[in-house]
Amino acid sequence: MSATKECSIANSEQKGEGGAPVPGTRRKPVPIAMAFGPHAYTPGDQENPVIFTSLTDMLHWAQNWTRSRSIWPFGYGLACCAIEMIASASAPQYDLSRFGSEVFRSSPRQADLMIVAGIVSIKMGPRLRPLWQQMAAPKWVMSMGQFANSGGEFYDSYYTVQGVETIVPVDVYAPGCPPRPEAFIEGLLRAA
Repeated sequence: MSATKECSIANSEQKGEGGAPVPGTRRKPVPIAMAFGPHAYTPGDQENPVIFTSLTDMLHWAQNWTRSRSIWPFGYGLACCAIEMIASASAPQYDLSRFGSEVFRSSPRQADLMIVAGIVSIKMGPRLRPLWQQMAAPKWVMSMGQFANSGGEFYDSYYTVQGVETIVPVDVYAPGCPPRPEAFIEGLLRAA
């Protein structure tokens, strides 16, 4: 009992500026309750932070966790932003395989993230919507580039859609003309 008091006193003295704890120090004493014999043992009392669950719940959680860490993109490239998207995906210095997104799917039924890169014309807009509807239930859309975001320098044209969000709901915007690979990767990570 006195060791716990000494530990808490030592921890209260190891404060940094503004009362913030110093990194690498123990923040509070952790009480350890052990049974000293069969008479003191109550099943489940020693494992207080443990939550009991079923095997199917654990498997569902593991499946959803791995799926959220591995986004399968569907590239809808329409202009020069698509070249930047392809270069970012295939360049070894950016290495999208560490995020599980190195293979772009050619079918919307196999994809989680639709990347709209380039100018969306009024002729391509109606073809974009059915592809988005064919995607599986947890789906995201990333608008890549200034043309897909707002129409770009052709914003006042009669033939350009004023942002892809007028056709499909957009989750992430990657700004730039064309966006840098770092902006593309950050948008890819923010999508999930």
